[in-house]
Amino acid sequence: MVSTIASYGLQYGCMLIEAALICYCVSSARRAKRELTPILYLASLLGAALARSSVLRLYGYRSSQYSCVYWSTDFLLVIAAFLLVCLLFRRACFQQEKLWRFVRLLLFFTFLMVVGISGLSFLSHYGRLSNLYITEFSQNMYFTCLVLNTLLYLMLLQIGSTDDQLGLLVCGVGIQFAGPAASMALYHLTTGEHFAASLATFTLPVCSLGMLLVWAYAIVCVRDRETKVARHKIPAFAEATAD
Repeated sequence: MVSTIASYGLQYGCMLIEAALICYCVSSARRAKRELTPILYLASLLGAALARSSVLRLYGYRSSQYSCVYWSTDFLLVIAAFLLVCLLFRRACFQQEKLWRFVRLLLFFTFLMVVGISGLSFLSHYGRLSNLYITEFSQNMYFTCLVLNTLLYLMLLQIGSTDDQLGLLVCGVGIQFAGPAASMALYHLTTGEHFAASLATFTLPVCSLGMLLVWAYAIVCVRDRETKVARHKIPAFAEATAD
Protein backbone atom coordinates (compact mmCIF):
# COMPACT_ATOMS: atom_id res chain seq x y z
CA MET A 1 0.00 0.00 0.00
CA VAL A 2 2.79 2.42 0.97
CA SER A 3 4.80 1.53 -2.13
CA THR A 4 1.76 2.17 -4.35
CA ILE A 5 1.16 5.58 -2.78
CA ALA A 6 4.85 6.48 -3.16
CA SER A 7 4.82 5.37 -6.80
CA TYR A 8 1.73 7.45 -7.62
CA GLY A 9 3.15 10.38 -5.67
CA LEU A 10 6.37 10.33 -7.68
CA GLN A 11 4.48 9.94 -10.95
CA TYR A 12 2.07 12.82 -10.41
CA GLY A 13 4.75 14.96 -8.78
CA CYS A 14 6.88 14.66 -11.91
CA MET A 15 3.89 15.53 -14.09
CA LEU A 16 3.19 18.67 -12.04
CA ILE A 17 6.81 19.81 -12.28
CA GLU A 18 6.87 19.15 -16.03
CA ALA A 19 3.67 21.14 -16.54
CA ALA A 20 4.96 23.98 -14.32
CA LEU A 21 8.27 24.22 -16.20
CA ILE A 22 6.50 24.23 -19.57
CA CYS A 23 4.14 26.99 -18.43
CA TYR A 24 7.06 29.00 -17.06
CA CYS A 25 9.01 28.70 -20.31
CA VAL A 26 6.14 29.56 -22.64
CA SER A 27 4.98 32.49 -20.49
CA SER A 28 7.52 34.64 -22.35
CA ALA A 29 8.17 34.48 -26.10
CA ARG A 30 11.86 35.23 -25.57
CA ARG A 31 12.15 32.53 -22.91
CA ALA A 32 10.21 30.02 -25.03
CA LYS A 33 12.62 30.50 -27.94
CA ARG A 34 15.65 30.18 -25.67
CA GLU A 35 14.36 27.06 -23.87
CA LEU A 36 12.87 25.33 -26.91
CA THR A 37 14.89 22.13 -26.46
CA PRO A 38 13.84 21.52 -22.82
CA ILE A 39 10.23 22.45 -23.69
CA LEU A 40 10.01 19.83 -26.44
CA TYR A 41 11.39 17.05 -24.26
CA LEU A 42 9.27 18.01 -21.25
CA ALA A 43 6.20 18.07 -23.51
CA SER A 44 6.97 14.55 -24.74
CA LEU A 45 7.36 13.29 -21.15
CA LEU A 46 4.14 14.95 -20.02
CA GLY A 47 2.19 13.80 -23.08
CA ALA A 48 3.29 10.19 -22.62
CA ALA A 49 2.44 10.25 -18.91
CA LEU A 50 -1.02 11.73 -19.53
CA ALA A 51 -1.77 9.21 -22.28
CA ARG A 52 -0.71 6.26 -20.13
CA SER A 53 -2.61 7.39 -17.03
CA SER A 54 -5.77 8.10 -19.03
CA VAL A 55 -5.80 4.71 -20.77
CA LEU A 56 -4.89 2.96 -17.50
CA ARG A 57 -7.86 4.58 -15.75
CA LEU A 58 -10.25 3.63 -18.57
CA TYR A 59 -9.16 0.10 -19.48
CA GLY A 60 -6.96 -1.23 -16.67
CA TYR A 61 -3.38 -2.41 -16.36
CA ARG A 62 -3.79 -5.75 -18.14
CA SER A 63 -5.79 -4.46 -21.11
CA SER A 64 -4.52 -4.63 -24.67
CA GLN A 65 -5.25 -0.91 -25.05
CA TYR A 66 -2.91 0.00 -22.21
CA SER A 67 -0.21 -2.33 -23.53
CA CYS A 68 -0.42 -0.73 -26.98
CA VAL A 69 -0.28 2.82 -25.60
CA TYR A 70 2.53 1.98 -23.17
CA TRP A 71 4.85 0.45 -25.75
CA SER A 72 4.03 3.08 -28.37
CA THR A 73 4.82 5.94 -26.00
CA ASP A 74 7.95 4.12 -24.80
CA PHE A 75 9.21 3.99 -28.38
CA LEU A 76 8.41 7.68 -28.91
CA LEU A 77 10.15 8.65 -25.65
CA VAL A 78 13.30 6.86 -26.73
CA ILE A 79 13.31 8.75 -30.03
CA ALA A 80 12.69 12.00 -28.12
CA ALA A 81 15.62 11.20 -25.83
CA PHE A 82 17.97 10.75 -28.76
CA LEU A 83 16.74 13.97 -30.39
CA LEU A 84 17.31 15.76 -27.07
CA VAL A 85 20.94 14.66 -27.02
CA CYS A 86 21.35 15.76 -30.64
CA LEU A 87 19.93 19.23 -29.87
CA LEU A 88 22.18 19.60 -26.83
CA PHE A 89 25.19 18.70 -28.99
CA ARG A 90 24.05 21.32 -31.51
CA ARG A 91 23.86 23.95 -28.78
CA ALA A 92 27.33 23.02 -27.53
CA CYS A 93 28.76 23.31 -31.07
CA PHE A 94 26.80 26.43 -31.99
CA GLN A 95 29.92 28.49 -32.74
CA GLN A 96 32.08 25.61 -33.99
CA GLU A 97 30.74 24.43 -37.33
CA LYS A 98 33.64 22.07 -38.10
CA LEU A 99 33.12 20.26 -34.81
CA TRP A 100 29.36 20.11 -35.40
CA ARG A 101 29.81 18.51 -38.83
CA PHE A 102 31.86 15.73 -37.24
CA VAL A 103 29.43 15.30 -34.34
CA ARG A 104 26.45 15.24 -36.72
CA LEU A 105 27.94 12.34 -38.67
CA LEU A 106 28.75 10.54 -35.43
CA LEU A 107 25.17 10.88 -34.20
CA PHE A 108 23.73 9.76 -37.53
CA PHE A 109 25.84 6.59 -37.74
CA THR A 110 25.26 5.85 -34.05
CA PHE A 111 21.50 5.93 -34.58
CA LEU A 112 21.77 3.63 -37.61
CA MET A 113 23.93 1.23 -35.61
CA VAL A 114 21.42 1.05 -32.75
CA VAL A 115 18.54 0.49 -35.18
CA GLY A 116 20.51 -2.24 -36.95
CA ILE A 117 21.48 -4.07 -33.76
CA SER A 118 17.93 -3.88 -32.42
CA GLY A 119 16.63 -5.06 -35.79
CA LEU A 120 18.46 -8.35 -35.32
CA SER A 121 16.40 -8.92 -32.19
CA PHE A 122 13.25 -8.13 -34.18
CA LEU A 123 14.10 -10.75 -36.79
CA SER A 124 14.61 -13.44 -34.16
CA HIS A 125 11.52 -12.50 -32.09
CA TYR A 126 9.10 -11.35 -34.78
CA GLY A 127 6.02 -12.71 -33.08
CA ARG A 128 6.59 -10.81 -29.83
CA LEU A 129 7.29 -7.30 -31.03
CA SER A 130 5.91 -5.23 -28.17
CA ASN A 131 7.58 -6.90 -25.20
CA LEU A 132 10.91 -7.84 -26.75
CA TYR A 133 11.88 -5.69 -29.71
CA ILE A 134 10.87 -2.34 -28.20
CA THR A 135 12.46 -3.33 -24.88
CA GLU A 136 15.66 -4.23 -26.71
CA PHE A 137 15.58 -1.04 -28.76
CA SER A 138 14.84 1.12 -25.70
CA GLN A 139 17.62 -0.49 -23.71
CA ASN A 140 20.15 0.00 -26.50
CA MET A 141 19.04 3.56 -27.19
CA TYR A 142 19.02 4.68 -23.55
CA PHE A 143 22.48 3.20 -23.02
CA THR A 144 23.69 4.92 -26.21
CA CYS A 145 22.17 8.24 -25.10
CA LEU A 146 23.86 7.87 -21.72
CA VAL A 147 27.24 7.32 -23.38
CA LEU A 148 26.68 10.22 -25.80
CA ASN A 149 25.61 12.47 -22.94
CA THR A 150 28.80 11.59 -21.06
CA LEU A 151 30.85 12.43 -24.15
CA LEU A 152 28.96 15.72 -24.42
CA TYR A 153 29.82 16.60 -20.83
CA LEU A 154 33.49 15.82 -21.45
CA MET A 155 33.39 17.88 -24.63
CA LEU A 156 32.00 20.86 -22.71
CA LEU A 157 34.91 20.59 -20.29
CA GLN A 158 37.40 20.27 -23.14
CA ILE A 159 36.20 23.33 -25.06
CA GLY A 160 35.82 25.37 -21.88
CA SER A 161 32.14 26.14 -22.35
CA THR A 162 30.81 29.12 -20.39
CA ASP A 163 27.18 28.06 -20.86
CA ASP A 164 26.36 27.13 -17.25
CA GLN A 165 22.77 26.30 -18.09
CA LEU A 166 23.81 23.80 -20.77
CA GLY A 167 26.10 22.07 -18.28
CA LEU A 168 23.24 21.66 -15.82
CA LEU A 169 20.88 20.42 -18.54
CA VAL A 170 23.45 17.80 -19.51
CA CYS A 171 23.87 16.72 -15.88
CA GLY A 172 20.10 16.38 -15.54
CA VAL A 173 19.93 14.27 -18.70
CA GLY A 174 22.62 11.99 -17.26
CA ILE A 175 20.46 11.39 -14.18
CA GLN A 176 17.39 10.74 -16.34
CA PHE A 177 19.08 8.24 -18.67
CA ALA A 178 21.04 6.34 -16.02
CA GLY A 179 17.87 4.95 -14.42
CA PRO A 180 16.20 3.52 -17.55
CA ALA A 181 19.50 2.13 -18.89
CA ALA A 182 20.30 0.30 -15.65
CA SER A 183 16.72 -0.87 -15.02
CA MET A 184 16.20 -2.17 -18.54
CA ALA A 185 19.55 -3.95 -18.50
CA LEU A 186 18.64 -5.64 -15.19
CA TYR A 187 15.18 -6.53 -16.51
CA HIS A 188 16.73 -8.02 -19.64
CA LEU A 189 19.38 -10.00 -17.75
CA THR A 190 16.88 -11.42 -15.26
CA THR A 191 14.39 -12.19 -18.08
CA GLY A 192 11.63 -10.14 -16.49
CA GLU A 193 11.94 -11.16 -12.83
CA HIS A 194 9.44 -9.49 -10.48
CA PHE A 195 12.26 -7.87 -8.49
CA ALA A 196 13.66 -6.17 -11.58
CA ALA A 197 10.22 -4.91 -12.64
CA SER A 198 9.50 -3.58 -9.13
CA LEU A 199 12.87 -1.85 -8.98
CA ALA A 200 12.25 -0.17 -12.33
CA THR A 201 8.89 1.10 -11.04
CA PHE A 202 10.73 3.24 -8.46
CA THR A 203 14.01 3.88 -10.27
CA LEU A 204 12.47 5.54 -13.33
CA PRO A 205 10.36 8.17 -11.52
CA VAL A 206 13.11 8.91 -8.98
CA CYS A 207 15.60 9.57 -11.79
CA SER A 208 13.01 11.65 -13.63
CA LEU A 209 12.40 13.69 -10.47
CA GLY A 210 16.15 14.26 -10.08
CA MET A 211 16.42 15.47 -13.67
CA LEU A 212 13.43 17.78 -13.30
CA LEU A 213 14.83 19.38 -10.14
CA VAL A 214 18.18 20.03 -11.83
CA TRP A 215 16.43 21.40 -14.93
CA ALA A 216 14.16 23.59 -12.80
CA TYR A 217 17.21 25.19 -11.20
CA ALA A 218 18.93 25.57 -14.58
CA ILE A 219 15.91 27.14 -16.29
CA VAL A 220 14.62 29.35 -13.47
CA CYS A 221 17.76 30.40 -11.59
CA VAL A 222 20.83 30.26 -13.82
CA ARG A 223 19.74 32.82 -16.43
CA ASP A 224 18.49 35.21 -13.75
CA ARG A 225 21.79 34.92 -11.92
CA GLU A 226 23.77 35.69 -15.10
CA THR A 227 21.61 38.77 -15.74
CA LYS A 228 22.22 40.11 -12.24
CA VAL A 229 25.97 39.58 -12.51
CA ALA A 230 26.03 41.36 -15.85
CA ARG A 231 24.17 44.33 -14.42
CA HIS A 232 26.63 44.62 -11.53
CA LYS A 233 29.57 44.57 -13.89
CA ILE A 234 28.38 47.46 -16.08
CA PRO A 235 28.92 50.28 -13.51
CA ALA A 236 32.35 48.92 -12.54
CA PHE A 237 33.42 48.82 -16.17
CA ALA A 238 32.08 52.34 -16.73
CA GLU A 239 34.05 53.60 -13.70
CA ALA A 240 37.26 52.01 -14.93
CA THR A 241 36.79 53.55 -18.39
CA ALA A 242 36.15 56.99 -16.90
CA ASP A 243 39.32 56.80 -14.81
